[in-house]
Amino acid sequence: MIIVSKNMRLPSLFSLALALSFTATALPASDHAPPPAKEASTYAAFDAHPDNHVAIAAEPFDTKEKESIFRVDYLKNGFMPIRLIVTNNGDRPISLVDARINFISSAGDKIPAAEPEDVERRMTHVGNAGKKIPMPAPLPPMGGKVKTPDSKIEQDFSEFEYSAIAVEPHTTRAGFLFYDMEGLGDNPLRGAKLNLRELRDADGKEMFYFEISFDKYLDRLH
Repeated sequence: MIIVSKNMRLPSLFSLALALSFTATALPASDHAPPPAKEASTYAAFDAHPDNHVAIAAEPFDTKEKESIFRVDYLKNGFMPIRLIVTNNGDRPISLVDARINFISSAGDKIPAAEPEDVERRMTHVGNAGKKIPMPAPLPPMGGKVKTPDSKIEQDFSEFEYSAIAVEPHTTRAGFLFYDMEGLGDNPLRGAKLNLRELRDADGKEMFYFEISFDKYLDRLH
């Protein structure tokens, strides 16, 4: 986690963000890795701002086959990994230091990206459901505590989570965000969008928001 002072002047903050971004996207160390990221506009679901020379794509990993690169079955536990691909075709860097990236459901629910502890809590709850530990009479059975694979979750987030806080000129950066899909039905992507706000150009000016419709992704599958 990177913590910066709100009183830091923007040029200094952005310089820090740019410097850190060069080390923010190390290759995953797991047995599997996602395919190399392509230019964002080549994906089914993307939004482009030609004036800013920036395109951003979102690729859901919504099948068992696609999510096999991870150590944990996130889909089974109600979370969907979504790969974020950011391409900067301009001559100056852009900053995601202040970016807000939310999943917007078809009903308008705003869902922020999950943290590792969110997944761990869900898996602990699911693992404990219905499990009892017998106790000597006359004591009643106690609820069992099942150890969650928290180290695997931490490793996945460390290696795969989107972490490039700046995107250099003529560069594509990619990584995953994990969203809680519980309660959103059998097809949570239909009618949903990924909304990105507070991206900034090299002068610190906020760029117009990006909105990526997942219907484009679903329609390409059929």
